[in-house]
Amino acid sequence: MDPAAVVKTVGGRLSGRNFVFTGTLTRFTRDFARKEVEDQGGNVVGSISRTTDYVVAGEEAGSKLLKARELGIAVLGEDEFLKLL
Repeated sequence: MDPAAVVKTVGGRLSGRNFVFTGTLTRFTRDFARKEVEDQGGNVVGSISRTTDYVVAGEEAGSKLLKARELGIAVLGEDEFLKLL
């Protein structure tokens, strides 16, 4: 892929928000979710931290979901994530 062709949206409705996806997603693929978040200015990260804004939990979500709840991070189901978009 040509690096010049990669464009990241700045100032989108998800600008500055960090998302983590966990569990089995059944309504959409992780690639779709990543693209949608990044197209709207957000970031997709692989691990939970205090800078995580949302955790999108699919079926059989495990330790990431537990850590999100411990840290008080907003947890969204797949339908809630789609509404947020």
